[in-house]
Amino acid sequence: MDKPADLIEYETMLLGRQAHMTARAKGDEGHLERSAYVLLSRIRMEGPMSIRQLSDVFGLDASTLNRKTAALIGAGLLERIPDSDGGIARKFRITDEGEHRLDDEREEMVRGLDKVLDDWTPEDVATFAAYLRRFNIAVERLSGQPWPRP
Repeated sequence: MDKPADLIEYETMLLGRQAHMTARAKGDEGHLERSAYVLLSRIRMEGPMSIRQLSDVFGLDASTLNRKTAALIGAGLLERIPDSDGGIARKFRITDEGEHRLDDEREEMVRGLDKVLDDWTPEDVATFAAYLRRFNIAVERLSGQPWPRP
């Protein structure tokens, strides 16, 4: 681990591990899978989206997205609606239940982060957030898949 990138790789691996362990500790009941959380978050930010649009922003094939959206429809978190622009493809919109579940999950994650950052100074938290944002934007630029931000 001679280079800073080696240290970043190692720490991001551990960060991914921590998120996985947290999700496993919670159990499956009542909690969104990571992929559902991300998909619902994107639809919330951009509004109703078609399979094609989801494929473009996530870089996933249509069959994978059809499985994911079907599961979310079955759980009552997404619904199919006609394209408001008059296109033939149907779009997916987050339901009220989907909004509620996404809000609950996000609040739980923020509470967990608050615990982790409890002994950090506000300046350290702001600096970490700024670097994390900068890092994510750089990754998005290289991948060509930017994420909308509020």
